[in-house]
Formats: sequence, structure tokens, C-alpha cells
Amino acid sequence: MKLIKAVGVAAGILFSFGAVAQQVSTTQSSNPSARPIPESDVLFKKTVWRKIDLREKQNRPMFSENREITKILISAVKSGELVAYKTDSVNVPLTKAEFLENMTAKDMGGGLTEEELAAGFGEQKEEDDAWGAALGKTATKEAGPVSNEYFAKQLYLLELKENVVFDKKRSRMYHDIQTISIKVPSTLNPLGFEQTVGSFKMSDLVKVFRNNPEVAIWYNAQNDAQHKNLADAFDLWLFSSYITKISNPGDRALGDIYGGGKKGLLAAQDALEALIEYEYSLWSY
Repeated sequence: MKLIKAVGVAAGILFSFGAVAQQVSTTQSSNPSARPIPESDVLFKKTVWRKIDLREKQNRPMFSENREITKILISAVKSGELVAYKTDSVNVPLTKAEFLENMTAKDMGGGLTEEELAAGFGEQKEEDDAWGAALGKTATKEAGPVSNEYFAKQLYLLELKENVVFDKKRSRMYHDIQTISIKVPSTLNPLGFEQTVGSFKMSDLVKVFRNNPEVAIWYNAQNDAQHKNLADAFDLWLFSSYITKISNPGDRALGDIYGGGKKGLLAAQDALEALIEYEYSLWSY
């Protein structure tokens, strides 16, 4: 009887452990961070948004010919290897069709107006076809629809969302990248503002980069034997970026608060220095 009870208790413990393990596994898989930091170890946290212009000299290794990071992400979404999300909250996934629609240039019109159609301008093509038939010419078929999909080289703007976290157990500040988003630059968007193509969890991106080492390369211009994987490049912070927003009650960007242009860039530099100063002040007594 005691043996049966012991076996039952052991089975219950194993079942409970399995349920907890499954819960932890599910929680980790849903975390956008590649290396999540336990909340119990977090002394300080600020969410920061940064822009990465891949045309900058320091960012060119991520944007080398035929190995553009945007090309890798787009190809991974098309092949089903990577899931894109609507926003950097990464709670609403995009279908492949929605993603492709986001990276397709919007047609702003340019056809005939209602007044022009009423005036008969739209009938000119039919008249031309009639004259051509009378002269013995056969009408040529119109070309099929032309794709307005942006090229990877055109999508040179990325937005990075990170948690700046001070880990009290390790006594240091971490830049915990949460998501990376592809942006359509305002110069390309006919509507005149930046538009999100798709956002990606950093944990998913690391898997894609590791699974495609031949193309997911941070190109070392000084030494071809020392190219790095893009996952390592983000870990080592081998890129240039500037802060555009820090979490605040109004959810306002620095440009909205301080103004655009030089004022916005100065505000971004001040925000960066304030975060560094805060880390230093933690060691002051």
C-alpha cells in the first residue's frame, strides 16, 4: 500500500513538473526577445525605439550586394520561414498576401476623371482599334499587370524596438532587442509618410539568421575570413542607429515633442546621453 502511495506521489510530482515546464516553454516561445531577462532581475527598464538607415557607411555590412537584410527577411516571409506582424506589439500576425500588399507601391490614380470620361476621352482607344481593323491591323494584347513591389534595396529603413534594462543580478545595463520592423521610407510612399511593411520578433530573426549562414552575413570589408552572422552583429551592436522615441505617457516620438530636423537629432543625442548617465549614476553613492 505504501509503495502504491509513493508511486502516486511521484507521478503527481512528475505531472506537475511537466505542466510547469510546458508553461515555461510556451512563455519563452512567445517572448520576442532572443535572450529574455527575468522580471525579478529587472531594476530599471525603458522601452526605446531606434531607426537604422542601411545607407549609412557603418550599416553597409548589413546591406551588401545580394545579401541585404531586407532581402533575407522578405524571402523568409515568402517561403513561410518567418512570421510578420502588423505592428511592433507583435500580437497580430500578417498573412503573406497582406505582407506583400504592404510592400507594394500604392497606385495613386492618374487615370481619367469623371468629367474627362463624360467628354468621351475614354472612347478614343476603341476608335483607334476600329481604324486599325479597317486597315487590316490586328489589335495587340495588353501586357499583364506590372508588379509595383519594392525592391530590397529600396527598403533601406529599419526600426528597432528594444528594452534598455538594468539587470540587478549581473549589475549591468542590457539592450534587449524586442522587434525589428521594415519601413517604407517617406520618399517612396506616395502618401508622404513612413509605412510599416512588417514587424518581426527578434527571437524569430535569430533562428532565420542561424539557419541561413550563407546569406545572413554582416560583411567584413577589411577581412573576408571574418564575416559575421547577422545574429552576432546585433548582439555585438555592429550598427549605427538613432533614438526616435522613448516610452512616455503620451506615446509621442521625440520629433513630435521637440520638433523635426536638427532639433529632433539633438533630442535623440540628449536621450542617449541621459540613458548612459543613468547607468553611471547607479554606481554613485
